[in-house]
Amino acid sequence: MRRLALLAALLAGSLAAQDFDLVLLNGRIVDGSGNPWYRADLGIRNGRIAAIGALSNRTARRTIDVRDQVVSPGFIDMMGTTSVPLLADRASAQSKLRQGITTILAGEGDSDAPRVDVQPSAGRRAAPGFQWRTFAEYFRLLEQHGIPINVVHNVGAAQVRRLVIGEENRAPSREQLDRMKALVDQAMRDGAVGLSTALIYPPGAYATTDELVELAKVAGQYGGVYFSHMRNESDHVLGAIQEAIHIGEQAGLPVHIFHLKAAGRQNWPLMKRALQLIQSARDRGLDVTADIYPYLRNGIGLGSFIHPRHYAAGAAPFLKTLSDPQVRAALRKEIETDFNWENWYHHVGESWDNVLVAQVEAAADKRFEGKSIAQIAQLRGVDPWTAFFDLVQQGGVNVNPLSMDEDQKREALRAEWMSVCTDSEPMNPATATNAHPRAFGSFVRVLAKYVRDENVITLEAAVRQMSSLPSNVLKLYDRGRIAPGMAADLLVFDPARVQDMATFTRPLAFPQGMPYVIVNGQVAIDNNHFTAANGGAVLRPLLRAAN
Repeated sequence: MRRLALLAALLAGSLAAQDFDLVLLNGRIVDGSGNPWYRADLGIRNGRIAAIGALSNRTARRTIDVRDQVVSPGFIDMMGTTSVPLLADRASAQSKLRQGITTILAGEGDSDAPRVDVQPSAGRRAAPGFQWRTFAEYFRLLEQHGIPINVVHNVGAAQVRRLVIGEENRAPSREQLDRMKALVDQAMRDGAVGLSTALIYPPGAYATTDELVELAKVAGQYGGVYFSHMRNESDHVLGAIQEAIHIGEQAGLPVHIFHLKAAGRQNWPLMKRALQLIQSARDRGLDVTADIYPYLRNGIGLGSFIHPRHYAAGAAPFLKTLSDPQVRAALRKEIETDFNWENWYHHVGESWDNVLVAQVEAAADKRFEGKSIAQIAQLRGVDPWTAFFDLVQQGGVNVNPLSMDEDQKREALRAEWMSVCTDSEPMNPATATNAHPRAFGSFVRVLAKYVRDENVITLEAAVRQMSSLPSNVLKLYDRGRIAPGMAADLLVFDPARVQDMATFTRPLAFPQGMPYVIVNGQVAIDNNHFTAANGGAVLRPLLRAAN
């Protein structure tokens, strides 16, 4: 026993004597600042970058020769929707990690907290066996359970509206507004980074600008951010941007716009004016940023092809009415003739061939996934409108409409304040059935298509847009750059080989050319293998105390 104890002591002493936990040798450092790359070694100790320079003669528990590949900061997904899948299946983090994402922002109108029900049994935010109501309780669960990736959360305006008012389209009373503000206040004190909205989906769509200003003021008292999936992303996108800017100005906080787009062929030229509008706000001193995903098809619930006012009494009662042929006929006429709302049927050129079904509920017909509404209609032997209404009534159907063009993507990426998102939750391809390819490919697609193949932006600019820029937006000031003392969220990739592999017909495919991903000093992807290391953390941005 004494010999074993002595050996253990000697081993511990040997490990303690190492200069570093991990050294990356012979890398081309792209440091996230936008500066040109340079060659150096990188040493990691206690989850932090400890040294940069010539380290080949230094000792380390592990050394990886990256052989002149790029070493960059880990990427930050500005719309990762939810972190709940990490509780049910840690391997779901692979959809993020394998494209270089080491941190996700969760929450888009809805959010993982606060909640009334401590353990919902259905929906993507269900995690059987785990119970929580507040963000404080949820964050403790994540930390106790262990997660492979970093997460930062915002509190959803739709979430607090649903808790206080429900699904109905009505204005809050003064008492209800105060309760909503109190929920936002508690979330910010628990560690949320700001307030988020999704203003095309009920019940978030029912919130007025004034209501949102009042909620945003609460987040602003803590130095938080206002994030928005805006009220319109097509015909009235400029007005929607103006509303977001107005909310930021009135509430006194920065603004970030989720997945900026100009949807619908008739609106594609509006992207240039949208970028100019945001830049003009920045020029007068308002901190406004945005993100995009690098695909021409967006992702949306099929029910959003129907005007949100029809859901005013709640989704369930409305969906029951779709059994009435007269209701369907009236809705079809409205969709075909009324363009004074976010009319997605109009945006796809009024063709059901341009609407791909991405995902249906588990109990539904999985043959429909990956097919257009027109193809599903043919498969079922019905007309496309019947197929459409049947799918909407079924519920839980997500689709990918063809709504954008390449020019707006290129213009957006050239904006220095534009970051990147997946607009997708963490997914494990072993258990998922379908997805938008952005879930597995967004960040690598930027590197492959827009940096290497098309030279739209430089490698250094792209890395900055995917690392230090979003880290600054999220007030994660110890991440997003390679420098001594910074958190060791790092990637190793070959810019000549990196390639997204996910497509709309084969979306659950991991990218290539990203062999190493490191989260807080722990190797999460090791020579292309998922290690299941729980190196992730709940990140609570450094915000100020409320006034």
